[in-house]
Amino acid sequence: MGCGRVGSSLAQAIESRGHSVAVIDQNPEAFRRLGSDFSGHKVTGVGFDRETLSQAGIEDTYGFAAVSDGDNSNVLAARVARETYGVEHVVARIYDPHRAEIYQRLGIPTVATVRWTADQVMRRMLPLGATDEYRDPSGTVRLVQVDYHPGWLGLSVRRIEATTGARVAFLTRYAEGQIVAADTLLQENDVLHVLMRADDAPRVERLLTHTPGPEEEQD
Repeated sequence: MGCGRVGSSLAQAIESRGHSVAVIDQNPEAFRRLGSDFSGHKVTGVGFDRETLSQAGIEDTYGFAAVSDGDNSNVLAARVARETYGVEHVVARIYDPHRAEIYQRLGIPTVATVRWTADQVMRRMLPLGATDEYRDPSGTVRLVQVDYHPGWLGLSVRRIEATTGARVAFLTRYAEGQIVAADTLLQENDVLHVLMRADDAPRVERLLTHTPGPEEEQD
């Protein structure tokens, strides 16, 4: 739902992978963004209206993305797709980060546009401690990109996990993701991605953004 810049790009990307796509928008002129080679279904209407959704083939849908420019419309459409039609893979684009967290806890996966953009800009300017990359619908478990003190360089994943109680999910090294082993050593410029309980985040951030103590440096 939504054929703006995000929706049209998403529809074209999904179609290019061999999937069937239907795009819903209230403004028929918006479909021009899809280009002449787009072969998917174009439906003019309101994305949370049942008749419109039926025209788009909601009954046989694998996934539904609500990416219009209205938070309320996106959330309502996502809820209708999930709760009325049983679509399992649903995501809503939300501009208000506070509302996004609420909907996430209600089991509606969200992409908080403003928060994501702000986080990415700030991460390139300042060390932040931890930035969410994923949070489960209950808000209990977080996958985060964590900044760390240079003193951790050369220490093993085993050492990091034993100290923090968190799980190192993977590293990004030279712009490529790497699955880690217990004896993988943290190298300069590695990006550290960690799984942790949300309640543990302040403690994990504090440990990793400070010099490791004597206990962490011992075998």
